[in-house]
Parts: sequence; structure tokens; C-alpha cells
Amino acid sequence: MTAPTAPINRLRPRRSCLAVPGSNPRFLEKAQGLPADQVFLDLEDACAPLAKPEARHTIVKFLNEGDWTGKTRVVRVNDWTTEWTYRDVVTVVEGAGQNLDCIMLPKVQTAEQVVALDLLLTQIEKTMGFEVGKIGIEAQIENAQGLNNVNAIAEASQRVETIIFGPADFMASINMKSLVVGEQPPGYPADAYHFILMKILMAARANNLQAIDGPYLQIKNVDGYREVANRAAALGFDGKWVLHPGQVEAANEVFSPSQEDFDHAELILDAYEYYTSEAGGKKGSAMLGDEMIDEASRKMALVISGKGRAAGMTRTSKFEAPEA
Repeated sequence: MTAPTAPINRLRPRRSCLAVPGSNPRFLEKAQGLPADQVFLDLEDACAPLAKPEARHTIVKFLNEGDWTGKTRVVRVNDWTTEWTYRDVVTVVEGAGQNLDCIMLPKVQTAEQVVALDLLLTQIEKTMGFEVGKIGIEAQIENAQGLNNVNAIAEASQRVETIIFGPADFMASINMKSLVVGEQPPGYPADAYHFILMKILMAARANNLQAIDGPYLQIKNVDGYREVANRAAALGFDGKWVLHPGQVEAANEVFSPSQEDFDHAELILDAYEYYTSEAGGKKGSAMLGDEMIDEASRKMALVISGKGRAAGMTRTSKFEAPEA
């Protein structure tokens, strides 16, 4: 792949990733005014087969003419086992590539499927005169083979930005005994998704990618959504899919640090910078109130601080250097 002309920021805010059917102009219009970090216009499950060809052109129109300010703009195409994928990519990227951030590829099972999309995107970018490598790839893991190959998938292309868990298809593929997407199956006393989520998270973090949890289909049960989202956020996931406007606020809240944690992280960063400086005594560790901080503390604080800054948070406290 030809290198892009400038570094691409692959770590975009993705606390809330709103799914919007590409065949529904009313929903596409409404999505522009919702406070979701990311919006993905869907050509896959949300579009009936007969609606897919026209939906491609509808998506191009809304990407080019809509106001998506502040949002990561993504299109989910159909997976490579279907007859629609190449035309999805060609139509959307040729028509609106300059107003598109990523292509989401569902049901990824092998690294080669990511490479195939990378090569197609590169050819289109060269043909259209777009910056080569600018459009990212989001890889969705939805079955056992995809999970077994997730490390190779994460490494397959410099375009890959996120690894996404697709719970509905995954649950069906392993015969999980549940009909409620994202909920724990009855009869299992622990977290049935822990291994899956951790394997996706490790593959993402090993390659400096983001990890995104999939949808919660009981769209009116915001408390249930929040509980499932908290599970993923606690592990370190960056965000979760949103299927209904009522879930957006919950996602943004769950995947943002609390004000208290953000302030504390900022204080740790300031204090560590001071104490390791000449003025602060060039110390490798120091006390911040009743807490000892060191380089490991700084790294942990950077994570919380980064999430807070990406969410637009502002600190409410200030570090005061001790008097000499």
C-alpha cells in the first residue's frame, strides 16, 4: 500500500457508534443532529436485499450534502461472501470518498479479507485522485473463526482502526443459549462474554487500535444497555454501538471518565511532571496527598486523561506545587 502523504489519526472518538439504515432518508437526516461520536450508514443487515443498490446512492448523497460535523463518518458494506460487497465499496468510495472516514467490514474471518478491502480502497483512491490510505477500516468479528484469527486481522493493514464485537451473529455461530443479544445466557453463572471481549481487546491494544462493543437490541431498556456497556467500559473498551437515540447519552456517559477521575488523572500528570523536574527534585516517585505516584501512575493517568479530553471534558482542579 502506498503510504499516505501525512499521518492519519486513527484514534478517533467512538464512545457512541450510531447505526443508521442506509435506505432510510428520514433516519439519515435525523442522525446528523444526534450527539453520537460516530455514525455508520448501514448497507448490510439494516437494508433489505432489494433496497441495497438504491441505498448506496442514498448514502453517497447524504455523505456529500449532509452536515456530519464532529462525527466519524463510516459506511458498513456487506461481507465478502455476498455478491454486493465490491459494488458497495466502489459506489460509495468513488461517490463520496472525500467525505468518508472509514469502511466497516462485517463478518471478518481472515486477514486476507481485510487485505482485499485495503487493495480495493487503494485502487479507488488512486483512480479518483484521493489521498491513498486516508480511508480507514473497521473490522467486525462475528463468529468463532474471526475470533481465532483476530490477531492476524488486527495486523492485516495500516488502515485498520477498530476491532468490533458483533454479538448477535457470534451468539448464533457458537449456539449460545440466549435470544437476547448481549445479555448473559441463562444457566451460566459467570460472564459468558469475558473471553471474547478480552481477546478482541488484546488484539486491538497490541496494535494500537480501538475496541468497540456491539449492539444491545432491547432499545427501550436503557438501564440494561447501561449495564452491558459498563461491562465493556470496565475492561477498557472505547465505545459501543447505539441503535436508538435514547442510547446515545448512556454510551457517551459510560465511556467517558467521571469528573472526579478526570481531575485526578490531570493532577497526577501535573504532579509527576513537577516532581521529576529540576524544580521538583528530580524524583522518580513522590506523594500526591496520601497517594504515591510514579511512572506507572503517569501511564494510567494518561489513559483517563486522554478519554476525558477526547470527550471534551475540562478540569475543575489545579495542581499547586508545594512551597519550598
